[in-house]
Amino acid sequence: MSAKKHLLRWVAGLGLCALALPALAQETRIKFQLDWRFEGPSALFLMAKSKGYFAQEKLDVSIDSGSGSGNAVNRVASGAYDMGFADMAALMEFTANNPTAPSRPQAVMMVYNDTPAAILALKKSGIAKPADLVGKKLGAPVFDAGRRAYPIFAKANGIDASKSTWVSMDPPLRETMLVKGDVDAIAGFYFTSLLNLNARGVKDEDVVVMPYPDYGVKLYGNAIIASDAMIKQHPDAVKGFLRAFTRAAKDVMADPDAAVKVIKERDSLIDEKLEARRLKLVIKSTINTPNARAEGFGQVSPSRLALMASQVSDAYGTKNRVDPNAVWNGSFLPTRAELNVFPK
Repeated sequence: MSAKKHLLRWVAGLGLCALALPALAQETRIKFQLDWRFEGPSALFLMAKSKGYFAQEKLDVSIDSGSGSGNAVNRVASGAYDMGFADMAALMEFTANNPTAPSRPQAVMMVYNDTPAAILALKKSGIAKPADLVGKKLGAPVFDAGRRAYPIFAKANGIDASKSTWVSMDPPLRETMLVKGDVDAIAGFYFTSLLNLNARGVKDEDVVVMPYPDYGVKLYGNAIIASDAMIKQHPDAVKGFLRAFTRAAKDVMADPDAAVKVIKERDSLIDEKLEARRLKLVIKSTINTPNARAEGFGQVSPSRLALMASQVSDAYGTKNRVDPNAVWNGSFLPTRAELNVFPK
């Protein structure tokens, strides 16, 4: 009898394990590609992982550093990554230039409601306004978002973009060349180039910053993108990812200094003070902005998106006109109540 009971218990145990397997199988793995290194802004994603928000949505999310928005779009399009973080203009360019691509990612949540692109110059150069850029040497990597969108900036400010000369360089040399006087001004993300100039001994008060949004440019910045396969095969996982991210964004905006600690968990070499300042600049200039508050966190204005699509088509010289409906899919966004994340 005792052997029979033991056998029955063993069989029952196997049955319980079998019942548990479907629950375990429900967890969805997501490979996520950032646009850049583990710096201040990456706290928005690392916080969701560190606090277990992704896990609570039954998601197993791995987050990798990136090397630019263009690469992030390409990697998600190729299927190497399921989701990513990339500049909306880069996504528009890819979609318009690859109309027959088997997989074309879509933006599912806007994060940088205003582009962080800016023109920066040293005050001693005498450059104080857009008109002063005419006839000057501007510097930026060839793929820089601000450089690519410079014709839009120029048109918005009544200057001829062709009257300025561009000098190309690798990203680490951009601010160094400005300080040395090799170029008169640079294009770059405001929160990156300003801090890089600080690191080279230049004080804030000695820098002229012309953020694109303050000079008539209505472009969106970075958005969360998802692959075609992710959208079609795992729609609930996309929704869960955005819910978890939204909770993390609320935490990060409420306490940026504490949020930086989750980046330290990933990269022990970061300068917490520096990245806290970077994160605060990101929040103030691109995330918690008047435009974002008017449109709602994570959302876009159809008319503004259509205008950006037209501007990118012209400035980037895409093979086909950008179709705003092909790059944006807001159907996975959390509820309006959940998206109420801005600090009062």
